[in-house]
Amino acid sequence: MAAAKKIDVLIRGGTILCLDEALSTLEDHDIAISGGRILEIVPSDSALYEAAKAIDATDCIVMPGLINAHTHLPMTYFRGLADDLPLMTWLKDYIWPLEARLLDREFIRSASLHGASEMIKNGITQIHDMYFDLGAIAEACTQAGLRGIIGEAVIDSDNGSAPPPGSKVLELRQRYKGNPLVDFNLAPHSIYACSRDTLLKCAQAASDLGVFLHMHLSETEHEVRDCQREHGKRPVFYLKEIGILELPAIYAHGVWVDAEEIELLAEHPASIAICSESNLKLASGILPLKGYLDAGVNVCFATDGVASNNNLDLLAEMDVTAKLHKAVNNDPSFLPAARVLQMATLDAAKALGVGDRRGSLETGKDADICILTLAALECQPLYNPYSHVIYTLGSRHVRDVMIAGELVLEGGRLTRVDEAELISVAKTYRAKILRELKK
Repeated sequence: MAAAKKIDVLIRGGTILCLDEALSTLEDHDIAISGGRILEIVPSDSALYEAAKAIDATDCIVMPGLINAHTHLPMTYFRGLADDLPLMTWLKDYIWPLEARLLDREFIRSASLHGASEMIKNGITQIHDMYFDLGAIAEACTQAGLRGIIGEAVIDSDNGSAPPPGSKVLELRQRYKGNPLVDFNLAPHSIYACSRDTLLKCAQAASDLGVFLHMHLSETEHEVRDCQREHGKRPVFYLKEIGILELPAIYAHGVWVDAEEIELLAEHPASIAICSESNLKLASGILPLKGYLDAGVNVCFATDGVASNNNLDLLAEMDVTAKLHKAVNNDPSFLPAARVLQMATLDAAKALGVGDRRGSLETGKDADICILTLAALECQPLYNPYSHVIYTLGSRHVRDVMIAGELVLEGGRLTRVDEAELISVAKTYRAKILRELKK
């Protein structure tokens, strides 16, 4: 009999949800991990591997890490700051003025580290961010061990002093070359925050750099009316006219689109990031999810920023979205649990252009894994593991999180970051923000 092969990690047992195209579910199997990747998934009695570290996943669900397709990490310190307000009031009267007065590199890095750590505790292994000072966000993600594609936020500058779109992406891609956790792309904020000329420059820069775009789209009805008044057409058709729709992109929200716009998106390399809780809280509306899926548009999940959602919990986001759209469509069979979970893993990885490396548990893919415990009273009995993940389990059941083969959360404890210190720093910034509000 051949000697057992030495590997880095072996995850033993549990109910494995591969989330591959076939939605394979495995019992009595182990996941062999080496060099940050899945070497093989084998029957538990095979004795093929000897691991430096063994993880017992008995009474657990083992699945790919969740992917948050649209968020704003540095806004974590604005959690609950200005609730129960319309979007534009919230932005113009609170968020944008505070950002103008408070944002510096240390604020962005600290808030991002807090948010990145929170993401990991919620079972999220990769994010798609949009904000300013990409380097500070990249530092925070690297420290926490979280994967991030970080978008260079582009808005029209009042003084015209902003660097050309894409210049930061180019610089940071060179600086972080070889870092397996972070990459960068271009994020024109929205139609209402970017002129036609700015959007044209973003499209050209994205094409030149070979990166995909990240953009808010049709979040509110007011935004759509403004686009029609100023440009003579609805937002998706406006993006088509200026050439952005031809480029791969993730569009956040996509609430106020009509059937013709959905068909147009389906004909192009576009994905939609659903932000149900943020849209509900801001009363922005409910997106036509069935229309998107029927047309074949790739759809994934996002929390948006914590300032407009109040949490970074993708498990909660999936639960709310699935139930909401069953009710909206008057169909309890719409959006079954397994499909929902696939949207938050494999479909999200495809949207980010990493579907060949992440989003499912398969040989050769990155070992980005979430382990959910079933040990608590409310977790039993278990019949359908997909249903359990969407409708029963929550972030409090996330036991272990592995990213690139490294345990960044073990037994519910962050391994790279001091959680008590994060809380202390957040309280310090709270006092600073409150002082600014009184001015």
